[in-house]
Amino acid sequence: MPTAPSPLAYIPFVSVENMMRFVHHFGIEKILVELTDAIEADYRRWDRFEKIPRLASHSRDGVIELMPTSDGEAFSFKYVNGHPSNTAKGFQTVAAFGLLARVDTGYPLMLTEMTLLTALRTAATSAMVARHLAPGNAKVMAMIGNGAQAEFQALAMKAVVGIEEVRLYDIDASATAKAARNLGDSGLRVVSCTSAQDAIEGAQIITTCTADKAYATILTDNMVGSGVHINAIGGDCPGKTELHKDILSRAVTFVEFEPQTRIEGEIQQMDASYPVTEFWRVLSGDAEGRSDARQITLFDSVGFATEDFSALRYIYSKLQGTDFFQQIDILADPDDPRDLFGMLQRAA
Repeated sequence: MPTAPSPLAYIPFVSVENMMRFVHHFGIEKILVELTDAIEADYRRWDRFEKIPRLASHSRDGVIELMPTSDGEAFSFKYVNGHPSNTAKGFQTVAAFGLLARVDTGYPLMLTEMTLLTALRTAATSAMVARHLAPGNAKVMAMIGNGAQAEFQALAMKAVVGIEEVRLYDIDASATAKAARNLGDSGLRVVSCTSAQDAIEGAQIITTCTADKAYATILTDNMVGSGVHINAIGGDCPGKTELHKDILSRAVTFVEFEPQTRIEGEIQQMDASYPVTEFWRVLSGDAEGRSDARQITLFDSVGFATEDFSALRYIYSKLQGTDFFQQIDILADPDDPRDLFGMLQRAA
């Protein structure tokens, strides 16, 4: 007679449905604020983490990536794809799942969807950096590229930085209409624009988030005046950029993990000697952030594994006492750890 799995065989799994229930229960802006703080707390202990550029498998259609890291006590990884042509096929451009595990035993602690969670952690990371680098009292944000990330980015900047107006532009007017509709009850002034130039008018924070897998110039040098913070989150693969290189020549550029950003970020256009600052150094006091009001600061964000680690630990910490997960039998746990075959036999 087969025996029931032991408690050690089970781990919590957060499905898409449960992630949505989680967000509605706690409130998206509250989550974005807390997640911003969690990501910053881990950036402040940067030296504790194992750091490597993500492992990427490129094809003509897109990229599939694994993003692992550990702080010596917990381990995490995320599986994520980036397929720009998926939207035309009715699929998400990005889909992801992630796992959090114990280092001492290697046993998983939690498995979760990370398509929604990646959007939340990316927005929280953007807001974390902007609250340190954006001009003081920034109230207007331009959001260029109004796809799946747009609303999350706008709400994070509102909740964390205090943005009051978001100016939207996308080459696809229906995407702008979608974002404007979704943000209609957000408390933000939402302005739909017909060009990137119009969108950045009066903005102190400019976020670019487009998906075409090609070199593109979303912002040209003459469009960008002094005293702004640029949050470049689109692209994120070799051969994909959004900003003209002349903008980078005028900007002070901050990155997550330089070896990865040199491969995937806006700075892939620049010579290897082009200076960048890893953002953790600003938090530690080892490097200066914004030094004057007229400076152009650029966050060349490609997404890094520590941000996923922070997001996974945050979700895991909030699950206790809730029903926003289901237990799944994922680990073989024989009575005798040496008798895996015997466990299989007894299940007949």
